Amino acid sequence: MILQSRFRLSVAVLFTVLIASSLVALSEEPSKGKWSAPAAEAQKKNPVATNESSLAAGHKIYSKTCAMCHGKSGDADGPAVIELNIHPAKLSDPKLATESDGALFWKVTTGKKPMPAYGKRLSDTDRWNLVNYVRTLPKR
Repeated sequence: MILQSRFRLSVAVLFTVLIASSLVALSEEPSKGKWSAPAAEAQKKNPVATNESSLAAGHKIYSKTCAMCHGKSGDADGPAVIELNIHPAKLSDPKLATESDGALFWKVTTGKKPMPAYGKRLSDTDRWNLVNYVRTLPKR
């Protein structure tokens, strides 16, 4: 049970780092090494409709892998923040809207150190559902 909890915490922390990197990249100038998705990836359209089913699935994934750091409402105030001394991205920030669905999907899929890639950990549909759900956080 403790190992399972630690594994979940580790996954949540790693996911947090990825999202934080995405949001930091939004405010960086290109000359400072902005992390941008390749144009073809950023232009990908989300094939999963934003509906009640998708949002429920995305919320479930978020709750299991993201909320420990990002907090239930995306305010970067999850219980792991103090223990791990991290500063996760504030997913409730309206600036998240400047990232395309394709860019967010690509970043979650490929990862960037220290964030692992979730391309093999979550299905395509799960990652698109997560993108749909994260989009709702600035509106909550």
